[in-house]
Amino acid sequence: MAQQIKITMLKQFFILCSGADKNLLEGCSEGEQTKYVGIGATVFFTAVMAFIASSYALFTVFDNPFIAMGFGVVWALLIFNLDRFIVSTIRKRDSFKSEFLQASPRIILAIIIAIVISKPLEIKIFEKEINTVLLKEKNAMALNNKKEVANYFKSDVDKNKAETDNLKAEIAKKEKEVNALYETYITEAEGTKGTMKLGKGPVFKEKIAKHNLASAELDSIRKNNLAKIAVNDKKAITLQADLDKKVSETQPIIDGFDGLMARINALNKLPLIPSLFIMLLFLAIETSPIIAKLLSAKGEYDYKLEDLETALKATLTQNKYQRDLLVKTSASMHDKVYEDIAQDKKLYDLQRQKATELLELQAHNFVEKQKQTM
Repeated sequence: MAQQIKITMLKQFFILCSGADKNLLEGCSEGEQTKYVGIGATVFFTAVMAFIASSYALFTVFDNPFIAMGFGVVWALLIFNLDRFIVSTIRKRDSFKSEFLQASPRIILAIIIAIVISKPLEIKIFEKEINTVLLKEKNAMALNNKKEVANYFKSDVDKNKAETDNLKAEIAKKEKEVNALYETYITEAEGTKGTMKLGKGPVFKEKIAKHNLASAELDSIRKNNLAKIAVNDKKAITLQADLDKKVSETQPIIDGFDGLMARINALNKLPLIPSLFIMLLFLAIETSPIIAKLLSAKGEYDYKLEDLETALKATLTQNKYQRDLLVKTSASMHDKVYEDIAQDKKLYDLQRQKATELLELQAHNFVEKQKQTM
């Protein structure tokens, strides 16, 4: 008994979803009622699918299940109400073309909804493939980011490096000069070069003095340049630290490059056929209530509804005709009455007398106003 009540309640609920006239449908056959139960169930489950799809789509945007489900409920109710309205207003006619034209706005809307809603679910289905595409793009973006940051600091780094190289080159040049002077005075002492005299003569003393002077200059240059090089090395470390900091600051932006739009772009780089079939599946789901109504044959309920509508239309047409006839008859009677009044000599003389009195009164008033202005 309880199960029978549940079945009846479910049946009444689906009839309500179909938008059919409950009282009119109760007098129809069981088969006719079952048809509208099926149409109502299609409308209901389409709304359920709209809730699931829209909730997931909005979850990928807001990353909050409560907000996503709230918007999902609103979207599902919108689709439910729209489908119920269109299904209930489509009238079975002798021409399929006229029925299709009635449903065309909903079909166009279904195509748009199918495209919008199918994308998030495609993203979920192909999540692993999309993650692979995004990983490649993130790696490429990270490399480009490092190059751009390096180019930003390139002038300072190159300038610092050039200064350090020049300082080192100056030390090396002086060292080479000192080594050459050392070799000169040694060979002079050995008698192998220069004056070719063995021993430490005047020329030897002159050459060793030059060497000692150059060596002292080398020590001074080395001391000053090494201090400057140390400063430049610290500056290079600071520049490198700033570069690494800049890269680390921009890296989270690259790591966060996995939003809805990024995933849609990654999805578009995958093969088209699987995505197309998923979109067509959603298109079929979205249009299923309309298709169910269009494919259903004209039944007992449709004939009864047509009979009620045509009877109401006939009554309204008859009432309108009677009102028009009443207005026309009343106007004709009023025209005849006023025509008889216009031919009454006594009434004419009275109207003429009153008009004469009015004109005399206006003339007297005009004369009085003219006297006041003089």
